[in-house]
Amino acid sequence: MKLLLTLFFEFFKTGLFAVGGGMATLPFLYDMSARHPDWFSTAQLADMVAVSESTPGPIGVNMATYVGFETGGIAGAVIATLGLITPSIIVILIVARMLKAFRGNKTVDAVFYGLRPCSVGLIAAAGILVVRIALFRIDAYAASGVLTDLFNWKALALAAVLFVLTRAVKATKKLHPVVFILASAAVGVLFSF
Repeated sequence: MKLLLTLFFEFFKTGLFAVGGGMATLPFLYDMSARHPDWFSTAQLADMVAVSESTPGPIGVNMATYVGFETGGIAGAVIATLGLITPSIIVILIVARMLKAFRGNKTVDAVFYGLRPCSVGLIAAAGILVVRIALFRIDAYAASGVLTDLFNWKALALAAVLFVLTRAVKATKKLHPVVFILASAAVGVLFSF
């Protein structure tokens, strides 16, 4: 029961403060892994991102469900997910109720304007964390001191190819993201990532 309450509270805090969507939950999850190392490691966090990005639904909810399931089974998955979405439901209900009264209010507009950079910062921090986990091998470099051990060369090559295919090659630029997700999964299996 204590585990379930802790899961709910941790994800409630994440849902309350992770402004900017699912990727904004990553810094909170990174912090959570440091405070609860028995729940999941930072290496597992990269796997969670991959699974959450390749399954239907919002990434934040997928990750809450994944962590909850890994730590507390089905009950943990339900409780962690409820913890994450409860603040949003409360805020949306309050905002919907009061929005008409505050439309055009300069203070409210300023608050929303101020939240935009916060969202960008949280999402950027999450992106940097994912890059660090997926493309670099900091532990291997720390152990060996050899600069070439710092990089996950296979992952860097795949990321570079995907970047070119999604941004520069006209024929593949407009393909659905699912195509790239499935192709990346296949490459991961073929080349033993």
